[in-house]
Amino acid sequence: QVQLGESGGGLVQPGGPLKLSCAASGSIVSIYAMPWYRQTPGNQRDLVAKISVGGVTTYADSEKGLFTISGDNDKNTVYLTMNNLKPEDTAVYYCWADLHTDRGWSTYWGQGTQVTVSS
Repeated sequence: QVQLGESGGGLVQPGGPLKLSCAASGSIVSIYAMPWYRQTPGNQRDLVAKISVGGVTTYADSEKGLFTISGDNDKNTVYLTMNNLKPEDTAVYYCWADLHTDRGWSTYWGQGTQVTVSS
């Protein structure tokens, strides 16, 4: 059984920074990709940033230069550093993992962490 534990969400003022963490635990053999998504009420989950095997990163156009995704392979953890946050960044942020366990390849969602950007 694999679990994704997210942390770091909260209330931040416009223009401020925030760093989210997502740690994968369980019988993990290897991780192919661990992206971050976000979702606002009534909308679909949208990709924010993705890090794949080898450290390859991709970003949503709206977040390029503002958000940075990074990973710690030893800790099976991915981070999302967000700078210059705007009220429109308010959302529930979810991490997702495409990984190989002792039972084969599978994908998992975290429980989500709320980010609120407001003065």
